[in-house]
Amino acid sequence: MHYKITHTTTYLYSETVPVCHNEVHLTPRDGRAQACRHHRLAIKPRPTTLSKRIDFFGNQCHYFSILEGHKKLSVQAVSRVDVKPASLPVVEASPAWEFVRELVQRDLSPASIEALQHVFPSPSVSIPDSVRDYAAPCFSAGRPILSAVRELTGRIYRDFRYDPQATTISTPVQRVLELRRGVCQDFAHLQIAALRSLGLPARYVSGYLRTVPEPGRPRLIGADASHAWLSVYTGDGGWVDIDPTNDCFTGTDHITVAWGRDYTDVCPIKGVFIGGGSGDAHRMTVSVDVLPIADDHPAHGNGLADHAEGE
Repeated sequence: MHYKITHTTTYLYSETVPVCHNEVHLTPRDGRAQACRHHRLAIKPRPTTLSKRIDFFGNQCHYFSILEGHKKLSVQAVSRVDVKPASLPVVEASPAWEFVRELVQRDLSPASIEALQHVFPSPSVSIPDSVRDYAAPCFSAGRPILSAVRELTGRIYRDFRYDPQATTISTPVQRVLELRRGVCQDFAHLQIAALRSLGLPARYVSGYLRTVPEPGRPRLIGADASHAWLSVYTGDGGWVDIDPTNDCFTGTDHITVAWGRDYTDVCPIKGVFIGGGSGDAHRMTVSVDVLPIADDHPAHGNGLADHAEGE
């Protein structure tokens, strides 16, 4: 699949903002099954400073500052990405979950050491006993890890209702478990917490999901949204991505932007600003369009040109 992705975020303030500093994770990653062929970041007003780097988790990250008064900030990322089909994991052939748990504790290979950091609590993923209790029935002794993870994914899908009004970007895992409601970010955090409670490495993945309109209805430009899912480490099988919001392993409809311990590591846009009036008067709008395109192979390139964008 070949995609053109346009992600536009606009902030409106009731009073002038004289200065702001921002961090942006909006560049799709390159990997085994995905290649970012082109990326352009357009920011208005024009930034006073703009730089980029590769963060601790290997994601491309941009920083910018605006040191002139403004009442509107627009950040638009346009990317072209190839996503190759990948074979679905052979669930029953995966190792026992206890084997993976023990492997990351004793193996000193770079892969296991990297995975081990994703076993511990992180800023948005606490590990209450109630979450472990919720996950435990899926993880019987000796069960293949992907079989257990697949059952847990389906259970979350059935037990929880998608409700954008129920939570915010700061709702803790325990509260999501109590509400049985939330959004993709909440379901990813919940399943990550459940896996970590059993000593299994799990990381948060931020990206996009192509949505397909109902038969006979046109695509709605800007109606797609940023999305979130998770990866679980399986030892020699590496990391396997799974989406609890849609009860599936990921495929060519999923486009990866960044990964980390949780949402706080890979928030699409976050930063600080001075002024702008009262918080009630601030407005943020987000438009994401994931458009399948013909394979025209444009030139490779990366064009550069207190708030956070939720998923």
